Amino acid sequence: MIHVLFLCLGNICRSPMAEAVFRHHVEQKGLQHKFVIDSAGTAGWHEGKPPHEGTRDILDKYNISYAGMQARQVEQDDGQRFDYIIAMDDQNIKDLKQILQGNYESKVAKLMDFVTNAKEENVPDPYYTGNFDYTYELVNEGTQNLLDYIVTKHHIN
Repeated sequence: MIHVLFLCLGNICRSPMAEAVFRHHVEQKGLQHKFVIDSAGTAGWHEGKPPHEGTRDILDKYNISYAGMQARQVEQDDGQRFDYIIAMDDQNIKDLKQILQGNYESKVAKLMDFVTNAKEENVPDPYYTGNFDYTYELVNEGTQNLLDYIVTKHHIN
């Protein structure tokens, strides 16, 4: 099993969107039995809440399920439990290092590292920008390329 965690600030916009879209890509390839997929935030402000209305709207638009998803704060043992921790921005990584207090850098990457010809270094937070469509475009491409990378690296079929 490959364990993948998506990470943002509050776990209501970007990371649950990435979790849902990545899960959708995994299911389309029939690989759901090979993955454990989750998301978390570096802050716990929204713990227990469903994804943001804007995230739910964009996922509904593309018929992508977010059933049962609730915000949670990243925990110290997540560093050991997950093989990949995919952050939405540089600040998430900085905050994560303080929370994990361990040597997990090899597991951590930014989602934008998987977006080709990216015009952004970080996934813009639609909580502040209001542009859930643009965030979805980046998340969709990034998660598809991440899945391709993991499938190739781990020889999953």
